[in-house]
Amino acid sequence: MGKKNIFVVGAVLVQDDKILCCQRGPGRSLANLWEFPGGKIETGEHPVEALKRELSEELNIQVSITETEFVTTAYEYDFGIVHLTTFICHLEKGKPVLTEHTQIKWLKPAQLNELNWAPADLPTVDKLMTEGVWND
Repeated sequence: MGKKNIFVVGAVLVQDDKILCCQRGPGRSLANLWEFPGGKIETGEHPVEALKRELSEELNIQVSITETEFVTTAYEYDFGIVHLTTFICHLEKGKPVLTEHTQIKWLKPAQLNELNWAPADLPTVDKLMTEGVWND
């Protein structure tokens, strides 16, 4: 039997020309690696709906999301194949609260390679570092 496919969404949350980076907590898969906040897409859920729900649950924030996909990638981990789609987001309401992550950082795109990222997030990091973020 093949590996399990896991479909997830991630937020490239932009504020003041910086991007929100979140460090995964200990005791979880990919512990202590950095990621773009987000999570699994539930059955029947649209990716943008999933991202809004995940950001509300994980960080207690509300965002506006650019509907165009920023990066779509797949990465094979030992626990399954993660299919990650990232979207550009802007903070609408709230301030990020740590519920699942150990820390957050706001970094300029040129600083993103200073962190130890989860492999599935690297294509988004690379695109941000080479192309930056466009503003709507």
